[in-house]
Formats: sequence, structure tokens, C-alpha cells
Amino acid sequence: MALDGITLYAVINELKEEIIGGKIDKIYQPEKDEIMLIIRNKGKNYKLLLSSNANYPRIYLTDENKENPTVPPMFCMLLRKYLQGGKLLDIYQIRFDRIALIDIESRDEFENMVIKTLVIEIMGRHSNIVLIDKNSRVIVDSIKRVYHDMSKVREILPGLKYDLPPSQNKINITNISKDVFFESLKLLKGKKIEKAILTLFEGFSPVLSREMTFRSQVNDKYVEELTNNEIENLYFNLSEFKLTITSNNFKPCTAYIDNNPIEFSCIDLKQYINLKFHKNVNEAALTFYKEKANVENIKTRSHDLKKLIEVHLERLYTKLDKQMDELNNAEKSDIYRLYGELITANLYKLDKKINEFKTINYYTGEEIQIPLDVKYTPAENAQRYFKKYTKAKNAVRILTKQIDDTKEEIEYLEGQLINLEQCTLPTEIDEIREELSDMGYIRKKDKNKKQKKVVSQPIHVVSSDNFDIYIGKNNVQNDYLTLRFASANDIWLHTKNIPGSHVIIKNKDSNIPYTTILEAAKLAAAHSKAKNSSNVPVDYTFKKYVKKPSGAKPGFVIYTNQKTLYVTP
Repeated sequence: MALDGITLYAVINELKEEIIGGKIDKIYQPEKDEIMLIIRNKGKNYKLLLSSNANYPRIYLTDENKENPTVPPMFCMLLRKYLQGGKLLDIYQIRFDRIALIDIESRDEFENMVIKTLVIEIMGRHSNIVLIDKNSRVIVDSIKRVYHDMSKVREILPGLKYDLPPSQNKINITNISKDVFFESLKLLKGKKIEKAILTLFEGFSPVLSREMTFRSQVNDKYVEELTNNEIENLYFNLSEFKLTITSNNFKPCTAYIDNNPIEFSCIDLKQYINLKFHKNVNEAALTFYKEKANVENIKTRSHDLKKLIEVHLERLYTKLDKQMDELNNAEKSDIYRLYGELITANLYKLDKKINEFKTINYYTGEEIQIPLDVKYTPAENAQRYFKKYTKAKNAVRILTKQIDDTKEEIEYLEGQLINLEQCTLPTEIDEIREELSDMGYIRKKDKNKKQKKVVSQPIHVVSSDNFDIYIGKNNVQNDYLTLRFASANDIWLHTKNIPGSHVIIKNKDSNIPYTTILEAAKLAAAHSKAKNSSNVPVDYTFKKYVKKPSGAKPGFVIYTNQKTLYVTP
């Protein structure tokens, strides 16, 4: 999501308390579209991140340490010239537009006190960071220069006067009245109510608009479909939101789906089930963007591995189909033995020049027609059929073993796809990469290169009965949990005949309650290929009944004395 105008308002309010009156000690430009201001205020150092990234433009205090280029970019040098050592006088917003302005007082080359304004425009692909003179509003420079051929509406170039983006003439929610709302809503007939709210109010994002319609229970309705009671209810929720803004009584949170951050906001997003609340809006923004960056990083790092595994799996699926066809043909070999027996029993009747003969199948009493090759005598034809039968029977034995091996390899690689989906840290991706390299799927890196080994940690949760449950996210963690971490009387769980994680319940010298086993079984199902299914079979047994066969692939074990639960993740 983009940082909307109202959430930006909440961030700015918090920044006022932290950094106003502070001094800019250092300025960095770690990315081509990012500026980091190091601010000293009230005995503390703050890192203020300003980003004009097209996908994630933002402003907030951060604790991240980013690597800076050896040679500072030109815009960074310019900011150091005008702002380094300067005092932050104010940070503010124009209405609820997604534009933050920071007034900074510093000395010019003649030692006169001047005020420059750093403008952070948070507008998707049009985002920018612009330095202007406070009084004249003349542009000094910007992190992205906008020429006439790029925008005929608004150029951003040194020496030009800075103008705010065109106003959209939307309603400021803090000035809303019932009459104005009702009349404005009537003009938007034909629009879905969610879109209408977005059109009407300044600073609203799709997530805030959805939240208002969700709370009012008018999702997916069109404006003209609303009853008077529904409009009243919608106005009530908007008024409540107005009160939240005017009283600065925010309840910041991050919303998650499948442990991935989806949205963050300055208010409680009731439309989502899985929420994490924060002490302030700045922390919510920092958490969201850090976790989002981590998810993107994991996705990027795992993309090539996923493609490689999928290519291997496609080949294995094709190979398995061919092997199954060959096995089906080979399993029909009994007919060759029958042909050989019937030819041998009727040798006295046969002339070597005939290419087929009919006889009675003494097993069924039915007539049967047997093909013969005229190049061979009847006795030689019989021997050829017996050889075909023997070869086919051997093929069944060999193919059965090959099919088992192919299925085992498919299960292994499907498990690795599940493992990739579960990774939350780059080290876990690296462990899978190294394992695939050891298994011969990837060319090994130079062994002489010494690399620091970082061991990743499995997921740890506590059951409702206060028992520790551990879940492996890759085969390194699975083998560690099962073979080294778990004790003999711990409970081991795994989805039955389905690729997934090893799950361990630590036994605290007492009987593990059924509720904990059920919770662990649901977690095992949720961390498997069947995570989107229902009634998933999950086997569980004591760890002492789980063994790893000699030479088995990583993550592969055999077990006995198991019981099975059927659960929905």
C-alpha cells in the first residue's frame, strides 16, 4: 500500500515531538531515491528516512543501517551544502495531501541565516524529494528532475518556482457535516460506495475507504443501493474516524495474511483478522516496510531456486508417466508365457511357414489366435515368447524400483517448494540452496571460499496448555529438530504422505494433552502442501519411533507406532 495522507498526518504529528528543534548532523543517500537525515535532538540521535521510491514512497524514523555509496551522489552533496548543521524548525503537511514539508534553518555562504524547505512528495511513481527556498519558493534541486517532455503539467527543475500538485478539491474529513456528506454522496450514483468514499475525501487510501464501508456493513454496494439507515451508519463511522484524527487517538497496526504484511494504518483495521498493534504510527510504518522489504528480498532470492525445482519436477512428472506406461505394458507379459506354452503344446500341428494359428486356451476353454513370425520355426517362436515374458517380468521389477525412486525424488522436490514458501530469512534460503547443491541440482560453489556458517532457527510457538512446539522451515531445520533437538519421549508430527514440515512437541515429563497435540497437528497441516485443504491426515508418534534410513535424502525419515488425526489447518 502507499502511505496515505491521513496516516502521513499521524506520522508527522509524532515526528514533531521527536525531531523539531534538532540539528542535522549527517546526510546520506544510500539509494538513488532515498535520503537519510541523522538528527541530534534532546541528547538522542534519530535517523529520518525520506524515500521517493515509486513502489514504496515514505517518511519515518528508522533503526536500519544502510550501506552508503563510496562517492556521494550530487543531490546528497547539495543537501549537505545547504542543510548539514541546520536546525529543524517545523515539519508539516498541506491539508491531508501526501506531501510532507520540513523547514530547516541554516547559514548560507555569506553566513546569513536562511530557511530552506525539504518537500517529500509521496505520490507513487511521481514521488519526489525537492529542496526549495522557503521565501521565494524557487527550486534548488530535486532527487528526480522532471522535464517538460516528462510532464506538461508540472516541471521540477532548478531555478523554477515550486508549485504544489493540482488540488483535487476533495472534502477534508475534519470539516465534514451531515448535509454536505449526504448531498455529495448523491452526486456519485453509479459508483460503488468504497470508490465513492475514496473520491470524496482528502487523504483517504483504498484501505481506509474499505475500512469505513466494512465497519458500516455496506461492502460492495453501489451508492444508489444504500438505505437511509445505511447512510446514517456510514456517516456515524466517518464521524468516529474524524474524532480519532482530531484527538490524535490513533491505534496503529499492521495487517497480515499468511504471515506476510499486507497493509498498515493509523487505525484498527477491523476488516483483517491477523493484526499486530504498535505503540505508535512510526513504529507501524517501520515494521511494515522492513517486513515488506524482507518478503520481497526472500521472494527475489528464492525465485531462481523455485524455477529450478519446478523445471526438475516437470521432467520428473513426464518421466513418471512414461515409467507407468511401460509398467502397464510390462505387466501384460503373462500373455507371452501363454503363447509360448500353447505353441509348445501344439508343435506337432504346426507348419513353419504359417504366420498365425488358432487353438484353444486350456485355461479358459476359449479360442485364441497366436501370431507367428515366418522367419522362425514354431519351436523358435515359442522360445522367443518365453524370452519376451522373462524380459517383461524383469522390466516390472526394475520399473517398480525406478518408479519408487522417481516418486521419492518428486516428494523431495515438492517438499523443497513448501520449504521455500516458509522461509522468512535469507539464511534459510541459503540453507536450501546449499542442500540442493549437495544433492547435485546446482553446481557447487568454490570450496576454497570460506563462508561464515549461520544456522537458522525453526519456528517456536507455545500451545494453549503451555507446551513448546517447534516447526521446521526447511530440511536443515527438520533434521535438526528430529535427529538432534528432540528427546525420545517428545511427540513428532508430520502430514501423512504429504510433503511438509517436521513438528516437535517438547514433553515436560508429563502427559501431553490432546488439545496440544491437536494444535500441533493443525500447525503441521498449515506448514505442508495441504495447507489450503481440509481434513488433512497428520501422523504423530513418539520421537523414539522415528528413524532416518542410511543414505536417505535430507528431511526424509521413517516411523512406526503412529496414530493419525484429521485436521483443517
